[in-house]
Amino acid sequence: MHPPNDLPTIDPLEADRRLREAQDEPLLLDVREMNEFVAVRAPGAALLPTSSFIARIGELPTDRPLMVICRTGSRSAAVTAYLLRAGRSDVVNVAGGMDLWERVGLPTRRGPVEPGEGALPG
Repeated sequence: MHPPNDLPTIDPLEADRRLREAQDEPLLLDVREMNEFVAVRAPGAALLPTSSFIARIGELPTDRPLMVICRTGSRSAAVTAYLLRAGRSDVVNVAGGMDLWERVGLPTRRGPVEPGEGALPG
């Protein structure tokens, strides 16, 4: 499944800016697996692994824009395309993923996940 070429996309710097400045409280949605999330993650990101995405799609908030991130941007592009096909219009893919997030020097967390960290807002 290849995402369309016109997929709404932002880079990690724009994602970080939106998290800090946006009034509409965008959610950074990490679709990597738990072991990847433990290794390195963006502070405040919610975790919904691709492996359980379809089963848990109903848990996503509908009142906040979603910025979808993975390791390099491939899985997040597929999830973004899926959500757009499902009728969401407030979804963007974070190109370059956590690899680029880290390379451009944005804040990260590593190691054991704190209680509640990575939880979807409910």
